[in-house]
Amino acid sequence: MSIQDLIASAGDRLTPTERRIAEAVVQNPTLLAFGTVSDLADHVGTSRPSIVRFATKLGFKGYSDLQAQERDQVSNQLSRPSQRIRQHQEAGPLRRSIHEAIESVFDSLNDKRLDALVQPMVEADRVWVISGETSLAGAHKLYTGLSMLRSDVRLVTEHEMGRDLAGAGAGEAAVVIDFSRYRRHSITAARALADVGVTILAITDGPLSPLAQISHAWGHLKIPAVGPFDSSVPAVVAAELIVARAAVLLGDDARKRIDRLESIWQATGTFINDATCHL
Repeated sequence: MSIQDLIASAGDRLTPTERRIAEAVVQNPTLLAFGTVSDLADHVGTSRPSIVRFATKLGFKGYSDLQAQERDQVSNQLSRPSQRIRQHQEAGPLRRSIHEAIESVFDSLNDKRLDALVQPMVEADRVWVISGETSLAGAHKLYTGLSMLRSDVRLVTEHEMGRDLAGAGAGEAAVVIDFSRYRRHSITAARALADVGVTILAITDGPLSPLAQISHAWGHLKIPAVGPFDSSVPAVVAAELIVARAAVLLGDDARKRIDRLESIWQATGTFINDATCHL
């Protein structure tokens, strides 16, 4: 299990000091991987015993065991060719941050984590899609793609949430996409749905997210700032990966549904025929 997964599982048991340590570890993994216990303690503004207690709370015998696991993860990442290419690009800061955020989607949603997210969406009786503001573009992409592959997919808006979710229950799944600053409605809806047996699947920004702590499976995205706003691009990329994997897992059922949709579109003249279009 990754350090981030361990932090997520222990999230509600962490003290305020330990949460500060966790934030430092998530934001600067190389400090944990290659720094001393004193380096991390000084960075956070706490004591060495607090760092050791944090490590043991995550299930490690001590700081050195925690550091060894993180060092392996960081070393593997730094050895990837894609990382080296990014380090030598001459692009501007904005272009570079978006590029790195897209790459981080593929790193975060590896095959194992992607399947853990998508399999419940395929098997659920119904799928709810809930989103905060920054992630709304990704939520729409997920909803439109997934609803063309399977039935009973619902995009829930903030104003209609209470009415729409009143009948939700066991056997269903909710995909909740939200990042800091988290929208109150997405967090409260996720908690309420979890209480009635709905499987919560989260796309969020780290193990300290309130969504990670209540989710059956979750993936974290790096969200860069684009001008004054957070980028929607990582959420859209994640949605496309999820839809593509769902199509594979659904197999013939997805193909048959798309064929039926195509027949309806042709019968209703949904699309303009390029050959006969005169503008």
